[in-house]
Amino acid sequence: MKIGDKIQGRVTGIQPYGAFVELETGATGLIHISEIKTGYVENIHQHLKVGQEVLVQVVDYDEYSRKVSLSIRTLEEEKQKMPRHHRFTSDRHKIGFAPLAKKLPRWVKEAKAFLKEEQETS
Repeated sequence: MKIGDKIQGRVTGIQPYGAFVELETGATGLIHISEIKTGYVENIHQHLKVGQEVLVQVVDYDEYSRKVSLSIRTLEEEKQKMPRHHRFTSDRHKIGFAPLAKKLPRWVKEAKAFLKEEQETS
């Protein structure tokens, strides 16, 4: 067993701080209440029941003490990955700064005219 493994298990006990899960490997782990779902969990019994089959991900494993920390939340977040954000210019059109370079002389001319007008009125 290693961190990141996805393992099937069965809930064997529920406490206010989390749920104990017997894994198919024979080990027992804990799903902390903060690892049940994204957001605030007020009542753990609304989300898990004793005897319920769950798919969990190993988030920490101590080989010495054989303690396993588990998460359902990481699997939920994995399904809802953010879509790729698009940049200012499209990858298909390699135009870069060409539109800005094309307009720069006009902007410089307008800025000079504005400054000259401001200077004359002062």
